[in-house]
Amino acid sequence: MRSSLGDFARREWGPLYATVRAGLVARRWRAIPMTLGAVCLTALFQIVQNQDWGYQPVQDIGSVRAVDPLGLALLRTPLSLFVPALDLPVWGALAQVLLVFGIAEICLGRWRTLAIAYVATLAGTLYARAAVALGPDGPFGLPASDAQVVDTGPSAAVVGLAVYVCWRYRARWTGALVIVAMVVEVLIKNNLAGKEHLAAIAAVLLVIAGTRWRERRGGDQPPEPEPEPESEPEPEPASGPEPGPGPEMLAGTRSWKPPITS
Repeated sequence: MRSSLGDFARREWGPLYATVRAGLVARRWRAIPMTLGAVCLTALFQIVQNQDWGYQPVQDIGSVRAVDPLGLALLRTPLSLFVPALDLPVWGALAQVLLVFGIAEICLGRWRTLAIAYVATLAGTLYARAAVALGPDGPFGLPASDAQVVDTGPSAAVVGLAVYVCWRYRARWTGALVIVAMVVEVLIKNNLAGKEHLAAIAAVLLVIAGTRWRERRGGDQPPEPEPEPESEPEPEPASGPEPGPGPEMLAGTRSWKPPITS
């Protein structure tokens, strides 16, 4: 039983663990500069918005609602990744950003991590506007009151990155567990945040489908390593005693003497 669990853990998380460990051992905290910046920015927004003078500036910079004009919402969306929700503990948001963004930055690279995070957040933002327009009667709709609710902040990006990293490193059961957990969240508490998480997952699954399609066409296949040139075998030394120096080898020395003839 223990061996089976160990084999499963190695298959599920072995490549992911090896990549993260190698990155941290080689570069330590320098391996995740973007993640550390994101954690600091999220903490700063949390501190400022809890001040009497800071709540409205943070809302104007990074809070997105479905009632906002589309252009304004798109301008605020990049910074909305780092504005924690008011009804959730900030330590939870910071832990999510540090863990998931850090793993993604090491495994995917800085720019791909930011791109996936933005796609997931943007999907949640656009879904909220469409769902409010659909109304509460349909399965994908939302009541008009949700148009005043602030978007989920970094959590949609965290969910999207988790699914993408699990797919990239073949942690299929872990990725499926993340998706199932988000579905259960919506079934238990049918609110805007839960449905935005599902929208983020749907957007990332579309990105994965597009990536797989490109890879099957050979566009993103890594180049084949060039074969190393075969080295010629060194000649084996001849067996038997080594011959002594002949007269021609001693000709350039002062101790050479001609052979004595009788």
